Amino acid sequence: MPAFGDPFAGNVERKMTKKELAQAIRLDLAGELEAIYLYDAHVQATDNVVAKKVLADIRDEEKAHIGELTTLMRYLDPEEAKLFEDGAEEVHEMMEDLGIATGSSNAQSPEGATIGSLIE
Repeated sequence: MPAFGDPFAGNVERKMTKKELAQAIRLDLAGELEAIYLYDAHVQATDNVVAKKVLADIRDEEKAHIGELTTLMRYLDPEEAKLFEDGAEEVHEMMEDLGIATGSSNAQSPEGATIGSLIE
């Protein structure tokens, strides 16, 4: 819940360590994921075309924030970056086992084109 009533809620008495910053970024990532979930729920819950368009755009901006924060995490915590890569390799191996090409990040689902793949 926002703490707008307290103008000093965001102030800190000292600078964070690199480890504390990484932990804070993980919390920021969780917040972005929650925002994506909420905006998407709002998009699905209305028939108002203007609201759908605006909310979907905001939701997609949150997804871009996920990319920015994840990239920052890779920089701040190289060990975690290695784990991210290990996880990506595991998924690519599973996809290859299913006969799905993984040569690019735009690999389509087995069902074929999706709405996202048609946008580009």
